[in-house]
Amino acid sequence: MLARFCSSRTVSTLHALRGNRVFLFGELQRCLSTQTDGEVRIASILKEKFPLASSLKVRDISGGCGAMYEIHIESSEFKGKKTVQQHQLVNQALKDEIQGMHGLRIFTEVPNQ
Repeated sequence: MLARFCSSRTVSTLHALRGNRVFLFGELQRCLSTQTDGEVRIASILKEKFPLASSLKVRDISGGCGAMYEIHIESSEFKGKKTVQQHQLVNQALKDEIQGMHGLRIFTEVPNQ
């Protein structure tokens, strides 16, 4: 049942540790919860800026305090651009949000067509 809500890595870790009665409560709680307000806000901004995005994932990797995010975005709007240019577009879209962050991990891709 956990596989429906959690990443396979989390499920594997939980199964491996179950025998020792050690549970990764924070990770389990995170994978069962909905998106944070910050994740929703950032995703909304990116959806507006990149309407052709075929995939978008925003994850708060700071433990929920909103200090650091990981973004995976796949969009045809990145076609013909170098990775650094793709990242600059994402940074520009989030320029106001970034001011309050400690860090941002960006992963961009162009869809296979």
